[in-house]
Amino acid sequence: MTEENLKGVARIRQEFLVCSLKHIAVGTPNEDLVHDSELEEQGGTKKVKLENGEAVKKRGQNKNRPQTARQEKSQKLCPTLMNVAEDETPKHCVHGEKCQFEHNIKKYLQDKPSDLPGSCYVYRTYGRCPKGATCRFGSEHLTPEGRNIVNKDIWNPEWTAAKNFLSNDLMISLRKKKYDLRKSEDLVKEQQKKSKVGDIKSQDMEDGTEANVGPVSDEDLIRIRNEEKRKIDWKGKLYLAPLTTVGNLPFRRICKKFGADITCGEMAVAENLLNGGKQEWALVRRHESEDIFGVQICGNNPYLLTKCAQMLEENISMDFLDINCGCPIDMFYEKGAGSGLMTREKPLTAAVECMSKVLSCPLTVKMRTGVQSDKNIAHKLIPKLKGYDVSLFTVHGRSREQRYTKLADWDYIEECAKVANPIPLFGNGDVLSYEDYNAGLSSGNVSGVMMARGALIKPWIFQEIKEQRHIDMPAQERLDILKDYANYGLEHWGSDSQGVETTRRFMLEWISFLHRYIPFGVLEVTPQKINDRPPPYKGRNELETLMASGNYEDWIKLSEMVLGPVPSGFAFLPKHKANAWK
Repeated sequence: MTEENLKGVARIRQEFLVCSLKHIAVGTPNEDLVHDSELEEQGGTKKVKLENGEAVKKRGQNKNRPQTARQEKSQKLCPTLMNVAEDETPKHCVHGEKCQFEHNIKKYLQDKPSDLPGSCYVYRTYGRCPKGATCRFGSEHLTPEGRNIVNKDIWNPEWTAAKNFLSNDLMISLRKKKYDLRKSEDLVKEQQKKSKVGDIKSQDMEDGTEANVGPVSDEDLIRIRNEEKRKIDWKGKLYLAPLTTVGNLPFRRICKKFGADITCGEMAVAENLLNGGKQEWALVRRHESEDIFGVQICGNNPYLLTKCAQMLEENISMDFLDINCGCPIDMFYEKGAGSGLMTREKPLTAAVECMSKVLSCPLTVKMRTGVQSDKNIAHKLIPKLKGYDVSLFTVHGRSREQRYTKLADWDYIEECAKVANPIPLFGNGDVLSYEDYNAGLSSGNVSGVMMARGALIKPWIFQEIKEQRHIDMPAQERLDILKDYANYGLEHWGSDSQGVETTRRFMLEWISFLHRYIPFGVLEVTPQKINDRPPPYKGRNELETLMASGNYEDWIKLSEMVLGPVPSGFAFLPKHKANAWK
């Protein structure tokens, strides 16, 4: 195999290779040799025959991938009986005989699947498990009658580790369109008037006349003044990117343990938040360990984005709000949201201007280089947004068209940082080692780095950067990280059957990236580059070999080591195999 053919293939020490490189044919459909740019060739990209006989690729999310099996309501215990302590009386079920849940707790306990191995992390940590009788580790904290045992020495009913829950009153107010958003509406209307007056004034100046600008507005009574706004010192901080699907709260807790300074929730759709959607609101949940936490929202017009900003400002705990101008997914782009906002300068600038006026926390903007591969536009947009109290810009060094098919353009990120000055700008793309991080900041113009895939492949990258060294993470310690993730997931999604399988599904999504880590001691050429894939190799022990496997069946085995056996008929296909990039 020539050197050109080896491009993108990690160099593994000879003693760990399964077979000689010369026996690996170019283009072999081996998972470990496939680049991100080729993900669309597997799993999620379908071919559709046209009438002329030619085949074309159908791109998009694989919506037919296997889903987690759900229980029928009749198989679930009524919530009024779930979490009843020994000295408590069960609540009355308001649905009475019409309730579709199980009310015979003895029958439920008899039919309930046997407990999973291990103990209940939630009970050990907090003194009471809210899943009570339905907990898959329930034998540790249940009486024979299905009552919940409470460790009163550590249980505090007023304390919670997570914040930003959607209250029932707020949900009803949003769904019935009764939430007062007049402040945002007035700001956007005022901005639209000023914009029109500005257009008229420009035209009048060309004609030699002067525009009538009308009465003074009450904008200053509505907007939050700069001196009232909170500040963040962004310089040099390590920022975990808002990652769709995999950037959930349990994963962010893992990254915080390894030294991430800034975390951000997964991209939330502004319209769904304003409609009180429970699933969307789960994306803005915040853990107490996230000391600098942001929320990222996606929308396609200033009214929607400003209303959402006001509503979040008034109801949740966040340190900054980020506008998504980089999402490449078709369903958002075609509506003018995500990366589509970059091509719609007036709505974008209006949204930034109005959102900054309703927020007491910093407003940030994340974007790509542009939409088309050969037409960078971020450097033109940034100067136009600088005047509207933007606290931080982040530029992902690829266009929408490029997705992950090219290396990130850090020279262009550097150019954007110069035009953003004095507002800090973070770069994003292809950072997998402290050398990559140092190179990105070498000029002194880029203020920091946002980590995305690098953190998914090895979440200890934050520690490596802070300590300026490579960490050869043993397989057992990586398995312990998965155990921590499982515990955090059971706390976040619940320790009942549904919570266990939800935790497993998100864990498998993460392992589909985590398995790409090549142990430092196995590499012949270091450090590992983010787009390099190894030839088939064996690890230094059986567990390391298993954790390096690109076979999803081996990923399921890893999940079973920490979450017990999968249910019958379980199947899994990672979302990113379906061309649904972050």
